[in-house]
Amino acid sequence: MRVDEFDFELPEELIALRPARPRRAARLLVAEAARTADATVEALPDFLCPGDLLVFNDTKVIPARLFGVRRRETRDGSGAAKVEAILLKRLGEDLWEALARPIRRLREGDALDFAGLGATVAWIGAGGEVALRFDRGEAALDAAIAETGVTPLPPYIAGKRPADAEDVADYQTIFAERPGSVAAPTAALHFDEALIAALEARGVRMTRLTLHVGAGTFLPVKSETVEGHRMHAEWGEIGAAAAEAVAETRAEGGRVIAVGTTSLRLLETSARETGAVAPWRGETDIFIAPGFAFRAVDGLMTNFHLPRSTLMMLVSALMGVERIRALYAHAIAARYRFYSYGDASLLLPRAD
Repeated sequence: MRVDEFDFELPEELIALRPARPRRAARLLVAEAARTADATVEALPDFLCPGDLLVFNDTKVIPARLFGVRRRETRDGSGAAKVEAILLKRLGEDLWEALARPIRRLREGDALDFAGLGATVAWIGAGGEVALRFDRGEAALDAAIAETGVTPLPPYIAGKRPADAEDVADYQTIFAERPGSVAAPTAALHFDEALIAALEARGVRMTRLTLHVGAGTFLPVKSETVEGHRMHAEWGEIGAAAAEAVAETRAEGGRVIAVGTTSLRLLETSARETGAVAPWRGETDIFIAPGFAFRAVDGLMTNFHLPRSTLMMLVSALMGVERIRALYAHAIAARYRFYSYGDASLLLPRAD
């Protein structure tokens, strides 16, 4: 299957640079089988049934973007150069895998200074990733990153404005507890305490899992075919409580609805071998594209995604390629706001 089958033209003004306020005021495009409705996130309880289960991702975005300088001894005094790093994954108490740019300016052994936080380039990978060994570890390193790092906004926002104090709260869900992501599970950004109370009053169940979102979520698909793409791996965990909640919902006839593609990917990772969601922990590189057999979820709440992306392939797998094309055309014509700070969709492939 060709990647260009998941392409579309999006007017630049529909890319949201700030979230709706309050969060639940964002628009919601509801697609249930062949039916389509325009609503708001605040009306979400009206489209769910008592006994349905919403599954949230409780990962917490870390201030993973670091700005600094490379310091290298040279005869001509050209050893200083500006560098930027986005932390990806902790490899040890003082060691992080990161994306760095400009990568051509770095060599193994280079000393870096991020506003007083020192690091050394331990190695450079073939894919442009680097390992940074910092001058401190564990809690001291966490505190230094929190002080010097900034919110790693997606490129389509960061290219238009710098991250600021509002993003510290805006780019974090109310469920965020476990630090480790460099991107927010954005579907859950629409939830606030008032919406949670309304869902509880409706009899909707809720549970949580953890998937730490990596920078790979922003990387384009470079292959011409879906089959040629290699998916990035992300760490996740489904606890016993979440697995039990899914099992109980299934047994009682309720629907399991993932809030965000991260929750969906982890649920399907657990279920793809046995057909049932069980406690699970580790790295997943599951790639969901048309033809995928869903075993764990009955629906998905998600934002509107980038063209030619793996997430466009995922929603197309859930709803069908032609149905998603029609929904995205409707969303563009109706001026829905796209991407991380944009509006949401509720995708239910079967009518209740």
